[in-house]
Amino acid sequence: MRQFFVKITVLFFLILFICACNATKKVNEGELLLTKNIILVDSTKVKDDEILGLVTQRPNNAGRLALYNLARSQPDSFYAAKLQNSLKDISFFERFISKKQLVQVADYKINFNNWLMNTGEAPTIINQEKSNTSAQRIKSYYETKGYFNNRVNFEIDTTNKGDKKADVVYNVSLGNAYYLDSINASISSKDIDSIYQKYKPFSVIKKDQQFNLDNFQAEKERLNTLFINSGIYKFQPNSISFDIVRDTASKEDYKMPVTVSIKSLSETQEDTSLHKKYKVHHIKNVNIFADYSFNENLDSLESIDYEGYKIFYKDKLKYRPKALTDVMAIHPGDVYKESDRALTAKQINNLKIFKYPNITYSYADSTNNKLNTSVYLAPRPRFSLGFSSDVLHSNIQDIGIAFSTSVVSRNIFRGAETLDLALRGSVGSSTDFKNTTSSFFNLAEFGGDIGLNFPRILLPFNTSKIIPKYMAPQTRFSLGTVLQKNIGLDKQTFNGILRYYWSPSTKRKNIFELLNIQYVKNLNIDRYYEVYDNSYEDLNGIAGTYVPEANPDYYDDNGNLVIPEGTTGFTNDVLDGTISTSNDDFNEVSRLENREERLTSNNLIFATNYTYFKNNRRNFNDNNFFQFRGKIELAGNLLSALAPIANFEQNEDGNNLLFGVQYSQYVKTELDYIKYWRLSKKDVLAFRSFLGVAIPYGNADDIPFIRSYFAGGSNDNRAWQPYSLGPGRTDNENDFNEANLKIAFNLEYRFNLIGDFKGALFADAGNIWNFLDDVEDEEAVFEDLNSLTELALGTGFGIRYDFNFFVLRFDVGFKTYDPSYEKGNRWFTDYNFGNAVYNIGINYPF
Repeated sequence: MRQFFVKITVLFFLILFICACNATKKVNEGELLLTKNIILVDSTKVKDDEILGLVTQRPNNAGRLALYNLARSQPDSFYAAKLQNSLKDISFFERFISKKQLVQVADYKINFNNWLMNTGEAPTIINQEKSNTSAQRIKSYYETKGYFNNRVNFEIDTTNKGDKKADVVYNVSLGNAYYLDSINASISSKDIDSIYQKYKPFSVIKKDQQFNLDNFQAEKERLNTLFINSGIYKFQPNSISFDIVRDTASKEDYKMPVTVSIKSLSETQEDTSLHKKYKVHHIKNVNIFADYSFNENLDSLESIDYEGYKIFYKDKLKYRPKALTDVMAIHPGDVYKESDRALTAKQINNLKIFKYPNITYSYADSTNNKLNTSVYLAPRPRFSLGFSSDVLHSNIQDIGIAFSTSVVSRNIFRGAETLDLALRGSVGSSTDFKNTTSSFFNLAEFGGDIGLNFPRILLPFNTSKIIPKYMAPQTRFSLGTVLQKNIGLDKQTFNGILRYYWSPSTKRKNIFELLNIQYVKNLNIDRYYEVYDNSYEDLNGIAGTYVPEANPDYYDDNGNLVIPEGTTGFTNDVLDGTISTSNDDFNEVSRLENREERLTSNNLIFATNYTYFKNNRRNFNDNNFFQFRGKIELAGNLLSALAPIANFEQNEDGNNLLFGVQYSQYVKTELDYIKYWRLSKKDVLAFRSFLGVAIPYGNADDIPFIRSYFAGGSNDNRAWQPYSLGPGRTDNENDFNEANLKIAFNLEYRFNLIGDFKGALFADAGNIWNFLDDVEDEEAVFEDLNSLTELALGTGFGIRYDFNFFVLRFDVGFKTYDPSYEKGNRWFTDYNFGNAVYNIGINYPF
């Protein structure tokens, strides 16, 4: 199947290549196919996408042009004629195909041709009128940069381009640039002038600066923002203008004096235009209308005064007054600021109990320098029910279907708190797990959570000075449980979390989990050797050499160890000396027993962690950004501090037990950095680096399986299957290889293919190691910087289809550098389609 797919892919691209070689197939005589736009500025070639984008005609995408050339120009008439000829041959229908089927074939060919033409791209024929328009756009662009005397012309270059092909070359002569001279101001309002002069040092336009129209637009936006946040109510941006004097007759004077002009407020009353000088306004009263509806009679409302605010309500106030006033950034007596209105709206939205608020201002008296503020709050429904479903994919789960339902209760304690109850479940398919069912959906997970959210930081001391309310502080208590079936040994997990969240800006956010308690109970530990095949094969291979000495009940009719009686009995007999073995066999059985004990033991984790996020991405279409996540977690310290006074029970190794379970103790740190570079309009270079380490100490010798790291899979190193890479230079020693140190790097070049089809070339490097834990195998341990030579490298390519709301991804990874081989034999040993790993994923891997 894989070879078939490869052959089809190669054939498809071969056809496109052949068609691309005949790019002028549909270019008529006397026409020229545009192959390239070249812009030369003072004889220097321009590579700036912004300037190249000024040209109206663009060269064709080779793939889309090839598809267009595959199609017939008039498929309807061509296939209709062929159909008529076939209909005349009656014997043709009698021997091969019916008349109805032939008509369907013709319709299919017509539709396929239409698809080729619609998906493809008609050849771009050089049009002199459009080239003239492009030249004028380039000239206008450079005028905005201060080159008012620039000249632009173009020529069509057919030199060495082949038949019916040509480049269009735009030659730009810039001439001398113009610079700003003196910058003066003409301002009618005394208040405006005072504000302008105070903040003049921050002006975007400055003397001796080269003229740039963008700077004037930025200065206009700066002044508008400055005035509306300095008390100027109803400021009009069109009041600002710039008078620039340019001497076009002089060939020596390239200096331009500038006057910043700010006129009075222009209003129309009864068809009469009035001009008023701008004034600084102050807030007099702030009125809050709780539970507001548009048909409400405001005169019938009751009110209370609280900390300078007047709160209006009907019948009974459903909220504690402090919950409403705490989110107000507008205060009586303050200078009017438009930013306070936006901040108030944001903080009200963060409560999640009101719809988007309506905030209005009105003059308080005839002096027109005092404002009353009205904040209208329309409540959301007290209860809401939600349902959602999703398609899942992960490094472990090939495909899955998830569903969830939730109930939300708002304002539960009259302080804008929300209580949410969620139930969720998923079924999935995985070829990486052994389980007891042969059905396609062989994984299942069900769970539920209950959470209580407070729109503030709940601590015994006041945090408003270090975490002010504009940071949208939140506190969340949650309890939950998850039941996993047919995943490994099956397990049930219980969680309890006390989490604090705050966001200083749209680019940064902080999450501090003061308490994160997790208890993991393995449900079917007797299935261990059914799930972990490699371990069973190793143990069974050793047991096969000691058949005469071992209990015959340990084996089945085929001479294999019975699970679990035989595996457990044989292991115990070896370790207690009942069965005498070689040192190597004894050590291997001991290793297998230690691993079984670790993976079948229940886990109890009492952790505290802090996570910092920073992301400067402006929107979904921004492909020039970076993202950083840093996390540190400490587990078990609180319990270890209480151990001397709590008198915990201990196991045979002297480790403390709580509720009969040895609790984990470790420190864990993760650093995750992602960077995107926009190479062109549709091409992106994406990079990711990850470093994670978890070091056990105190009450633990190793890291819980659920907190350890693994390598490989569709979102990691795509040349290896999940859990199959590492640790270190070991060769897939266990069924699920994991360790406590991970380093990973990913580099991916993403580009457009045809229509919604995207392509990618990638390189994934990384590995996992054991570090400062109880593993002593030198092949698996990170010893020093020389261990970095064990970083595995996978390279490959991918094809993606963009559905707008998600991306379907197919990647092929090749083992380029495999550290499990001996030095000198690690490069390109398994670099072929036979050993490639094929990944199907949803959305981009990073």
